Amino acid sequence: MVDGEAPDPQDETEDQTFFQRRQRGDEPSPRAIETWSAVLLSITVILTAWSAFQSSKWGGAMSIAFSQASSARIQANRAAGELANARQVDLSIYSLWVQMKASKNEPAADYVEARFTDRFRVAFDEWVAKGGISDPENAPLSPFDLPSYAPPGSQDQADLDTRADAKFQDALANNQRGDNYTILGVLFAIVLFFAAVSTRFVNRSLQYGMLIFASVLFLTGVAFLIAFPRLI
Repeated sequence: MVDGEAPDPQDETEDQTFFQRRQRGDEPSPRAIETWSAVLLSITVILTAWSAFQSSKWGGAMSIAFSQASSARIQANRAAGELANARQVDLSIYSLWVQMKASKNEPAADYVEARFTDRFRVAFDEWVAKGGISDPENAPLSPFDLPSYAPPGSQDQADLDTRADAKFQDALANNQRGDNYTILGVLFAIVLFFAAVSTRFVNRSLQYGMLIFASVLFLTGVAFLIAFPRLI
């Protein structure tokens, strides 16, 4: 307004509106709010990217564990087949020996006994020492019931089955960890939304309220991020 000129009513109205807004707390504090929002946005963007990276890494670990579980299961099935074949051979020879003994054909029984495999011979000798045919009431039913009978593939099958089960459980755990990081990324995305839109409002209380809410979510996400296991 120039000296000597009458005051402009519109300017007076704007000045009154400005002071009224300041008195009501509607006038924002741009420096504090924008700085707070910018810092929150910057850190949250980094943590969102880190969560996505961890989710991807755990997804890869899950795939590897599933592959290892599948491989161990295949090897266990192969060992089970080898075990079944070995038992079938020993059972066939032993059945023939029992038949020769039952028919009292000792030469044929001795001939068949000489063909026992080494793995079965150990259990057979123990079975005979415990009574065998001469004392059937106190002896085990057959050499196959003794722990000393360990055909090839028996221990391998048990170990591989255990390994397959463990790897499968690892895969499920890795899948859950990847899901946790995905959910954490969604939480940080909500933080980004509220932090970004907070500067779009005129009401100072609303701005601070949205920033406080975003900050609480941010701190919650950071707490989970610290607690979650990490893969580098």
